[in-house]
Amino acid sequence: MAAVVSAGLLVYRRTPAGLEVLLAHPGGPFWRQRDEGAWTIPKGKAEEGEDLLSAARRELEEETGVRVTEPVVSLGSVRQKGGKTVHAWAVERDVDPATVKSNTATTEWPRRSGRMIEFPEVDRCAWFDLEAAAAKINPAQRQLLDRLQEHLSTRGPANSTD
Repeated sequence: MAAVVSAGLLVYRRTPAGLEVLLAHPGGPFWRQRDEGAWTIPKGKAEEGEDLLSAARRELEEETGVRVTEPVVSLGSVRQKGGKTVHAWAVERDVDPATVKSNTATTEWPRRSGRMIEFPEVDRCAWFDLEAAAAKINPAQRQLLDRLQEHLSTRGPANSTD
């Protein structure tokens, strides 16, 4: 079985109260009652041969309706508990979570029931300060928050790459 490779964008903004990140809550019945540790950066599976940054931009647009062309900063990759490797970049952008519109996914629910349901891949997005985000985000992705904070404190936005 081939390892799953995912790519995503961590959207951030600077406010008078400090740094905030935009996180996505997965849609569907499995995630409905889950909160802490369930949120994620908008991300998804890269297609075979697809450039990972292009995949990250595509996934952000599919899952939130937000299209970004701004320069991005590489945050490296993390490996999640289930073995998925997530490659991530950060982009500074203000987004209104009320305007987020996700594509849909279809899955069998309940499992092994033969009944297929359709639901948004992301049911909502929200801004969180770094402390709140660390509690909400998938535990493996917490490293991305640390890397973003380190990048901004040592380099600032002027050294962004595309």
